[in-house]
Amino acid sequence: MSHAVIAKPTDISVPATSLWAKMPMLGGILAVVGLGATLAAGSSHEGRGFFSYLWAFEVCLSIMLGGLGWVLIDHAVRSQWSPVVRRIGETAAATAPVFIVLFIPIALMGFHSLYPWTHEQDEILAKKRWFLTPGFFFGRAALYLLIWTVLGMTVHRLSTKQDSLGNDPAARDKVSRSLWTVGAAGIALWALSLSFAAIDWLMSLQPHWYSTIFGVYLFAASILAFFAFMTLVAMSLQKAGLLKHAITIEHYHDLGKFVFGFTVFWAYIAFSQFVLIWYANLPEETEFYMVRLEGGWEYVSYALPFLHFFIPFLYLISRHVKRNTTLLAIGCVWTLVMHALDIYWLVLPNHGAHGGASHFAPSWTDATAMVGMVGMFLAFFGFLLKKNAVVCINDPRLEESLAHENY
Repeated sequence: MSHAVIAKPTDISVPATSLWAKMPMLGGILAVVGLGATLAAGSSHEGRGFFSYLWAFEVCLSIMLGGLGWVLIDHAVRSQWSPVVRRIGETAAATAPVFIVLFIPIALMGFHSLYPWTHEQDEILAKKRWFLTPGFFFGRAALYLLIWTVLGMTVHRLSTKQDSLGNDPAARDKVSRSLWTVGAAGIALWALSLSFAAIDWLMSLQPHWYSTIFGVYLFAASILAFFAFMTLVAMSLQKAGLLKHAITIEHYHDLGKFVFGFTVFWAYIAFSQFVLIWYANLPEETEFYMVRLEGGWEYVSYALPFLHFFIPFLYLISRHVKRNTTLLAIGCVWTLVMHALDIYWLVLPNHGAHGGASHFAPSWTDATAMVGMVGMFLAFFGFLLKKNAVVCINDPRLEESLAHENY
């Protein structure tokens, strides 16, 4: 709620000396070295490097998709608290085109190593053959990536266009209406494409297994990871001298509430999936957990509920933590690490199902893949960030956002 007129921030351009200005070059170097090393080793050890690559790809993709989903919802509901931090989400969403490039090695190099349905056949797979064919798989992948790219770039283009319309309220309002339309229309496309991509790229790693709420699981994980990422980016921008008085402890309090809330939601969906499969006790469903309850993976399975839910739940429930940037940053870093572990737990046990190592055995390619993928993502994110204002400076609701308070 607004109580006073607050001047628009002027510290909104990334300075040339900041880390974000250098991120395109630094991230590019990390991407070339990290991804190059990972792909060079991809086909060795039963394609172990390709599993590392897919894991890192899904971690970064989930942050982009979380950002895209949030900005679509945010524009659709015309949120008043968020314009001061929304540009971070819009920038993350606009990185969608880079994932087209990053998907190419999966399609051209790792496809047969990753997905057993490409070279195995049995009675169960025969019934799914209409869906699990290479041509249909790649056609769907192209559609998902196209949807995300169009939505992400459209929102980013309209929002940054609005930055230059300070002296034209009518034009500014027209852009806001366009953003509302894109947000309202895009939510369903985003949700469906995310769910089907989760089925194609992750669930089909174990093609006999299925879960009707797996898409919701990835939705919860993606939004959670994005809010943790956005909080850390906001803090880093302020450390670089930007938005010093624009992003306040009130905004961090709200961001902390989102991280806390989606931690609970992720745990709810994860438990729901587990208890339904456990209760039904059907072989084609329990296979997913059986693979993760042997060979050392059982320790990860037992640890995840505590590391990814109970600890952050007890930590972030405190109002003091959410209103202290240092403590909140620790919680967000923890959340991102646990998110990466969660995706690792989804992807890597399937390597054993392909005749490779059947035990929990981290590889050096995990490190190179993650360093390279994060470098590529941040390089493009930093490039977009330094090109435009880091805040939606002419959003009609910016004044309310600047004066936002929690009650």
